[in-house]
Amino acid sequence: MNKNNRVVGVAVILVFLLLPIEGGGEQKRKLRFRENGEFKILQVADMHYADGETTPCEDVLPSQFSTCSDLNTTAFVLRMIRAENPDLIVFTGDNIFGFDATDAAKSLDSSLGAAVSSNTPWAAVLGNHDQESTLSRRGVMEHIVGMKNTLSQLNPPGVNVIDGFGNYYLEVAGVESSPLQNKSVLNLYFLDSGDYSTVPSIPGYGWIKPSQQFWFQRTSFKLRRAYMSSPESQKAPAPGLVYFHIPLPEYSSFDSSNFTGVKQEGISSASVNSGFFTTMVEAGDVKAVFTGHDHLNDFCGELSGINLCYAGGFGYHAYGKAGWARRARVVVATLEKTDKGAWGGVKSIKTWKRLDDERLMAIDGQVLWSKNSA
Repeated sequence: MNKNNRVVGVAVILVFLLLPIEGGGEQKRKLRFRENGEFKILQVADMHYADGETTPCEDVLPSQFSTCSDLNTTAFVLRMIRAENPDLIVFTGDNIFGFDATDAAKSLDSSLGAAVSSNTPWAAVLGNHDQESTLSRRGVMEHIVGMKNTLSQLNPPGVNVIDGFGNYYLEVAGVESSPLQNKSVLNLYFLDSGDYSTVPSIPGYGWIKPSQQFWFQRTSFKLRRAYMSSPESQKAPAPGLVYFHIPLPEYSSFDSSNFTGVKQEGISSASVNSGFFTTMVEAGDVKAVFTGHDHLNDFCGELSGINLCYAGGFGYHAYGKAGWARRARVVVATLEKTDKGAWGGVKSIKTWKRLDDERLMAIDGQVLWSKNSA
């Protein structure tokens, strides 16, 4: 980021940090496709926010280091919101870096404040570092759920036993006044992929547990049945997108010949395979999965009909690679037109990334799913 952008970014940050951001009652905003038949999601992975201006950056060029801090991360969020005008912002974990965050609640307010101040609906899941400060894992998610403009949920209502915090789904309705205005034409699933294994004989990171997979199976079935039932019954399920933090072991299935993007480090998945990928394949509605965790990977690769995607590292107080720009992923779902000229179901799902450089360059545009090719 150049000096002028940094000065503007810091000025905007100081304004919104003074705004109240607590709130978030039971009334939640309804997600819906725009009148142009599009719905856009901005994914922000691994902000690693700590204490703001006093928190130094990691793995930046020597010329950047003296003026770089958490505020650069927030300025990047603001740039992305202005450039893309998303319908939903999704934060996929390690939103704060607990070890360096003096006060977890204040760090969460600051790291997520750009989304709050933009009045854009947003959702978040937890990573493996969010709970390492002054709030427990549950406490972090409860704080997130209490913030303004969030659609995040602590856990599914009516589900008494489920592992983790932040397992929920969101429905995206069709265009207003269209035949599918009262149906969810795009379903978004959010899961807590855990932090670290609690089983002594299994080392490494956490994984998506059977209780969560059972909830996903039931939820997917309910949504598929609703979409394919009257009124306006559809012939196939509405597509689903899944968001969580730690990549699945199946992310190791790719090499440079069968993905778009870069792979610059190993796949830091759990050391065991929980079978969640198979669960998603069996459900039949999931078209893509989006994770973070491995900051130097930003690829998308297709396996058994599901695209497995990284966002690439976003935050400046996070390991990266000097000279390799921080980045964010954008996903756009586009509806088809029916024979009668009305908006119908999802026709295609596309993605690209933007870099935090002088031009906010867009790279690696690709089609993740198309109804025609499917």
